[in-house]
Amino acid sequence: MLSIGTVVVGVSDMRRAVEFWTKALGYAPRDEVTDGWTFLIPPDGKSGPGLGLQPSDAPVEHHPRIHLDLYAGDAADQAAEVERLVSLGAQRVDWDMYPQDPDFVVLADPDGNRFCVIDTSRG
Repeated sequence: MLSIGTVVVGVSDMRRAVEFWTKALGYAPRDEVTDGWTFLIPPDGKSGPGLGLQPSDAPVEHHPRIHLDLYAGDAADQAAEVERLVSLGAQRVDWDMYPQDPDFVVLADPDGNRFCVIDTSRG
């Protein structure tokens, strides 16, 4: 049976991406950080998928087909995490596809890659 081991994100500035995602997720680089491929692992080294950062000069998609969903415990946790991520360099995205009462907030990392912060208390 297969399982997701690594989610890979293309980035234009590897060191900036490593700084953002390690602070955002509490992950750590598995190996020495270079300007090439970097693999980030969960804090305990085993639970959850890794995050691969791959050098890329491809343009960011406005409506990406694949993105990260980061889970927050409830609305207050979601709001606090959004503010924390913005303070680390994320930007709010004026998302044109929000439903009437969204349980998610769309952000972009410093490279412009979209990701969502989900309020999981709403089911």
